[in-house]
Amino acid sequence: MATKKDSIIKLLSRSNGATIAQMQKATGWQAHSIRAALTGLRKAGHKISRDSKTKGLAVYRVSAEAAS
Repeated sequence: MATKKDSIIKLLSRSNGATIAQMQKATGWQAHSIRAALTGLRKAGHKISRDSKTKGLAVYRVSAEAAS
């Protein structure tokens, strides 16, 4: 069974990444919980980037390799 954290990583691994709203829909979490999960993933060694799109939405992506 996949965890909500696994769901977030899967969304972030897509070529187009994921917005906070997309991660909220997938997990049922509130925005502050998503941001905390992203922080936890960074601390665990995942390289997560944040890009801004034209509509002002931030899109998050994770690289295929975790940092050492």
